[in-house]
Amino acid sequence: KMADNFDEAVAQSTAIAQGIEAQIKELHTVAPDDQSAVRVNNTLEEAQKIYSLIATIQAVFWFVGIGTIIAGIVGVGNIMLIIVKERTKEIGIRKALGAIPMSIVGMILQEAVFVTIFAGLFGLIFGLGLLELVGPQIDSDFIKYPQVNFNVALATVFILVIAGAFAGFIPAYRAAKIKPIDALRDE
Repeated sequence: KMADNFDEAVAQSTAIAQGIEAQIKELHTVAPDDQSAVRVNNTLEEAQKIYSLIATIQAVFWFVGIGTIIAGIVGVGNIMLIIVKERTKEIGIRKALGAIPMSIVGMILQEAVFVTIFAGLFGLIFGLGLLELVGPQIDSDFIKYPQVNFNVALATVFILVIAGAFAGFIPAYRAAKIKPIDALRDE
């Protein structure tokens, strides 16, 4: 695990830095209580702080990403509930003509997944376009060529498909429970 190796490296470099500092103090006349007379700069300690900062930023991104997916699930679920309510008569006719509940569930789930994929791909394309516009403007030693990993984008689309199916499950279940006589009488 990188964090364990990093901690070990910091501990070793700190011990080495303290040893070097002690040797320099022995070789030169320095007041024992003067902390600023000799200082060995251990850049690995700074790197560990940056590593911790990056880990915190990644955790925040995960939190925001999961929150966004949850908000998307709620949004798509609400849209699908409205669609089911507006199409109650159509669903009733389908059931009166012999449609089985699973075909109704499949139809609603398919629409939920379609809405989710459409919105997700729009967001992905928008984000990639924004990255292409803003990326060259970033002048940093840490970020030379900002890019999105293809595997991450593919995994994101897969997660969106699962989220869309999850979002459409309750509306699909409600649509499957509609009784044809009630649906036809509903208008």
